[in-house]
Amino acid sequence: MTNKTLFILNDPPYGTERSYNGLRLAASLARRDDELVRVFLIGDASSCPRRGQKVPQGYYNIELMLRAVTRRGAAIGVCGTCMDARGLVDADLVDGAHRSTLDELTDWTQWADRVLVF
Repeated sequence: MTNKTLFILNDPPYGTERSYNGLRLAASLARRDDELVRVFLIGDASSCPRRGQKVPQGYYNIELMLRAVTRRGAAIGVCGTCMDARGLVDADLVDGAHRSTLDELTDWTQWADRVLVF
């Protein structure tokens, strides 16, 4: 039986560790054969998939974490309204992330067996 988990991340990529911890768990689940993972970034988390992030050496990099999750087959949706409010355009997004909508979040919520909110 395949488990389906939706992660909804709300916090910015840096400054708190909620998105970091949500992505750690998403990556761990995505590595398992019996798991399907989707990640929806809303609010300040819509800044998480910005390409070209530069962080101090030894510090986690949210962009790289998102890429690792997508390499394992996870879909990543980013709230389009939240992107607009922060001046982000589609070209700013890391490969594997896409501009999304509340309708898609609704569909993903119905799809999921579990919804985890960070």
